[in-house]
Amino acid sequence: MNIEARLSLFPISTEVVSDRLFIGGCDIERLAEEYGTPLYVYDRAELDRAASLYRHTLTEAWPGDWSVTYAGKAFLNPVIARWASGQGFRVDCTGAGEIGIAVQAGLSPAQILVHGVNKTEEDLHSALRYAGTIVVDNLSELRKMARLAAGKRLPDVWLRFQPGLAVQTHHAATQTGHEGSKFGMSETQIIEAAFFCREHGLPLRGIHFHQGSQFRDPAPLQPAIEKALDLAQEIGLGGEWHFSPGGGWGVAYHEDELPHPDMQEYIRAVTAWTRQACERRGMELPYLHLEPGRSLVARAGVAIYQVGTVKQIGGRTWLLVDGGMADNPRKALYGARYSCLPVTRLTTKATQTVSIAGPYCESGDILIEEIALPPLGEGERIAIPVSGAYHISMASHYNGARRPAVLMLENGQAHSILARETIDDLIRQMQV
Repeated sequence: MNIEARLSLFPISTEVVSDRLFIGGCDIERLAEEYGTPLYVYDRAELDRAASLYRHTLTEAWPGDWSVTYAGKAFLNPVIARWASGQGFRVDCTGAGEIGIAVQAGLSPAQILVHGVNKTEEDLHSALRYAGTIVVDNLSELRKMARLAAGKRLPDVWLRFQPGLAVQTHHAATQTGHEGSKFGMSETQIIEAAFFCREHGLPLRGIHFHQGSQFRDPAPLQPAIEKALDLAQEIGLGGEWHFSPGGGWGVAYHEDELPHPDMQEYIRAVTAWTRQACERRGMELPYLHLEPGRSLVARAGVAIYQVGTVKQIGGRTWLLVDGGMADNPRKALYGARYSCLPVTRLTTKATQTVSIAGPYCESGDILIEEIALPPLGEGERIAIPVSGAYHISMASHYNGARRPAVLMLENGQAHSILARETIDDLIRQMQV
């Protein structure tokens, strides 16, 4: 067990003190005893570090106006929405539910951007009322929006382009910009959508695309940027116009994937390619938008589980813990690979290889296939880093699971930002 490598996956404030894991100045073992497990903790220092890196690099690399839009789908609640707002970021909301969270957090329309591949009338009503920007995915949605918008305040409209180009990700299900994807419009459809906007007085202000999530090589973005800017020029975008080449920059989940992908490399590549492409076309520089979710929040989050059963069967030693695919479905969905450390006795020699699985009635309920750890007994706890994105936001009630508590850690203080669901909470939703 290379403890230093594994520790580098954890948030920036992580320390080992008296052989115990501390994050944000807080003793994780004591928090687990107080709040129970499964437990998710977020390090405010790590969130701020990543946000600062985006802000400073964009300020240096982009000569025009820019914005960062936090992808709410990674993890969103009012505290996180207010954090993003405090960083000067917008929040990307998919549907009426996430819009409602952003509104409850006090965000203004200018801070709310709405996505969605199949927006319902409820979603569109909410977007028209509360959002400053709607990213339109298809022509049907555009027609619905025009009908619903009659006599109402009109948010800016961006058109989502499908460039027909994919980035290299760890799983096909995280690619979104290739031909055959359900997301966005073709060049012909974008041209038709632009004509429709002008015919019906919809404020067309920008173009957007997104090629995938959890990629490390920005190179495939360059031809997509070229195609998108050709299209922006063809539909007459100019003046104060907006351009978003999406987001999706990756993070390291396992020590074998280190070092962490360089956010600055990604930002500098996107800004340079966009600037050069605009200059070649004689286009005014757009208001540039990047949409990081995972690369802002994933490393800030850590999942804490308690070992309930240790068993040997089929030639494997299993640590069965009290959480799994109901709070983290990424292994089951994408084959995601994780690492972990014990919460106490961190420097004890790793003498056994174990597999870690959850309590749910699915063979796919496995968190880590094989990992070297010190011998752990029932009641001891483990910490899985890089758990801040696409865990709680994708959690389910499978087998009657209740969503875990979530804490924000800062300067030795733990603040509850999501209460643990109870059985009463679960049953209350089922009453008719």
